[in-house]
Amino acid sequence: MMNYKTTLITGGNSGIGAQIAKNLLIKGEKVISLGLAIPNWNHKNLTSYEADLTDKDQTKNIANKISSEHKVDNIIHNAGMIKPNLLPDVEENDMDQLTQLHLAAPILLTQAILPNMKKNKTGRIIFVSSRASMGMQTRSVYSATKAGIHGLARTWALELAESQITVNVIAPGPILTQNFWDLVPKNSELEDQISNNIPIGRIGKADDVANAVEFFLSETSGFVTGQVLYVCGGTSLKGLGT
Repeated sequence: MMNYKTTLITGGNSGIGAQIAKNLLIKGEKVISLGLAIPNWNHKNLTSYEADLTDKDQTKNIANKISSEHKVDNIIHNAGMIKPNLLPDVEENDMDQLTQLHLAAPILLTQAILPNMKKNKTGRIIFVSSRASMGMQTRSVYSATKAGIHGLARTWALELAESQITVNVIAPGPILTQNFWDLVPKNSELEDQISNNIPIGRIGKADDVANAVEFFLSETSGFVTGQVLYVCGGTSLKGLGT
């Protein structure tokens, strides 16, 4: 009999998170979506919660609620925010919000569900980071906090290995989601320019990232931990500059 898992996905209501959720649901898995909004679609194996993960108290409260109502096997921390600004315009609140969202929130959520994962001596923790962690103009706070995710993952990989819990990172390049189009007008000259500067010759799709997530989630990937996989069409090798 198949042992179906329950996976918590932050930002599971839209974009990359929604694609990951739908792929897992098709396979018969159970999914818990946690985001700023409830998904506008339903599934019998989907449970949804709404919370602002940039708010520490909301994050603590929802972490405790989810851990008390579910036995979570895997967590995918996908929720993210960019806050683009050149250095002179970076605001203190930018750092506060993105540090809470990208670093503090996954710590609080994982602390809440970790006892079940350790008890079962199984589990997958996956972060969705960004190629921008390597550096990108207007991304001071975003790049810094996404790079911090890599340090968290490597540290947790060492701490949790004896419990057979793996911790890995996926770092996407440009992906066609609403977050992308909020910064780059759809079908614009800028979108074409970005596409042409990607070695593989196109901008990524949400399913490109979801496919990589499924690799790390697989029971046969238990010997892979503490790794960063760039799903970026080659931009981690040359950047996005002209």
